[in-house]
Order: sequence, then structure tokens, then C-alpha cells
Amino acid sequence: MVELIRAGTVLPALRTPFVVRTSDGKDLVGEIAAPIDQSRGAILCLHPLPTAGGMMDSHILKKAANRLPAMAAMTVVRFNTRGTTSEAGTSTGEFDNGVAEGIDVQAMLAYCFDILMLKNLWVVGWSFGTDLALQHAKDPRHEGLILLSPPLRTTTDEQLRYWNTDERPIIALVPQLDDYLQPEQARARFSILPKLRIVAATGAKHLWIGEPSVHMVLSTINQIVTGDSQELPQEF
Repeated sequence: MVELIRAGTVLPALRTPFVVRTSDGKDLVGEIAAPIDQSRGAILCLHPLPTAGGMMDSHILKKAANRLPAMAAMTVVRFNTRGTTSEAGTSTGEFDNGVAEGIDVQAMLAYCFDILMLKNLWVVGWSFGTDLALQHAKDPRHEGLILLSPPLRTTTDEQLRYWNTDERPIIALVPQLDDYLQPEQARARFSILPKLRIVAATGAKHLWIGEPSVHMVLSTINQIVTGDSQELPQEF
């Protein structure tokens, strides 16, 4: 039976909780949501700012895990950075404003490749998670970065310029009504990184509230990761 996709829709997937130990002895809790059949690609999700309520269950990331395995045959890996709590539990350690969290990102990328053996993996950061991606997601095995609502809060120009030495694509989805960095401002700030592609999201805000915004984000992620040309269906 075909049903309209709603905010609370949860579609079938193989859901597996995990704990990953970092090189400095912190335990990161998370969940893998994999398609029932063969995976066509994967995303590692870096969540928004924990001190502002960000976690692995922040709604865009949770909806990605709830929908993309069934709708796009995509594997979604979510986790809490150090000191962050969600329904899955609390990762040990303390918030470090994106510095020690770099160790978390490196541990998770190693887990995705060395343990899960994922193929066609992209790193998806949202807000605080975009700074983590730009600063720390340099493992040569992932395919590129997808940035949602990048505030460029802590990423320096020098850290941006690093990506001019790396051929992998970076796509930034920038809400028209973002609280921190709107499309024109983003074009100016990212001008030192000419290869970065900005996708302006008409009518959207930093938190991507509302099903039209969620649909746009998840459809764009799917198009980038799997190469599908069509938007995701709104019924399934």
C-alpha cells in the first residue's frame, strides 16, 4: 500500500547499534541503517552543535536513516560525538568545540571503511558538522563532502584552502533564510574554494524545518551519492 511520506515515517531497514572506541579511549555510540538488499552508497553523518541540542537524532539525520535505506538503497551511519547524548546513549568524553572531535571523525571514517567495508561513502555534515567535515574529514577513501547549512563558525581560510589541493567534490546546501550564512554570503566566504558548489535552497532555514525542506535535502543527497536524476518520491 502506497502511503504519503510524513515527518514520522519509518521505512524498513537493517538497523544496528554500535560503539566505536577512539584512539584516545572515548566510546562513540551510533547506529547503522542499511538497506534490506544491496547498498548503492553510504553517508556518514556529522551532527549539529551539541551545546545547542545537536545530536545523531537531529531531525534531518534521523529522517535520512528512516527513509534513505528503503527509498534509495543507501546506508546511513549516524553517531554522537564525544559528550553528546541521544536515545542511543551518550558518547564518553567532553565537548571540545570541534577540536578533539576530529579524533571522533577519524575513528568513524576508519570504522566505515575498515570494519563496515562501505563503498561510495560520502561525508554529510550539518551546521557544526560542516566544520568537522571541512577540518577533519580528510581520509582519502571517502568520495566527497556534502555540507548542510554551513556557518563557517570555526573553519579558517587556511583550512578551506586545503581543499584546493584535494580533487574530491564539495557541495553546500545553503538555506535562503539561514540564520548564519545565506547564499550570497556563502558565495563570498567560499570564494577561496572555487570548486565548491553552492545549492541555494529557496525558502529554507538553517534547521530545515518542514517536509518541503526535508524532501529537498534528502533528494539532493540521493542525487549526489547514487547519481539518480529524479527527486525522491513523496509517497512510498
